[in-house]
Amino acid sequence: MPLHRRRLQWRGFNQAALLAKAVARRMGCGLDVMALTRIRDTPPQTSQDSTQRRLNVRGAFAVTGAGRIANRSLFLVDDVMTTGATLNECARTLVAAGARKVDVFTLARAL
Repeated sequence: MPLHRRRLQWRGFNQAALLAKAVARRMGCGLDVMALTRIRDTPPQTSQDSTQRRLNVRGAFAVTGAGRIANRSLFLVDDVMTTGATLNECARTLVAAGARKVDVFTLARAL
């Protein structure tokens, strides 16, 4: 799950990328944390309802080089899923750019 560069600078690390690295190593598969990027710095989702969350992340992501994902099955990793708005937008962006399918792994589900 990509962070905008400002949030990454502020936080100092991307917890989803660290989790993805561990998952990829355990599964013995490749990892490309640069294939999807966050192009819009969106406000945190924590105080928003599901509709607001969906609108907040709409168009916030882009694929960097569609050839990297064309006709491939991908595995999207995030630390926590609440409404699924961010994961859905990322998957939608990847499929629109040519991914064959996108599976999702989350460490935790918040209610």
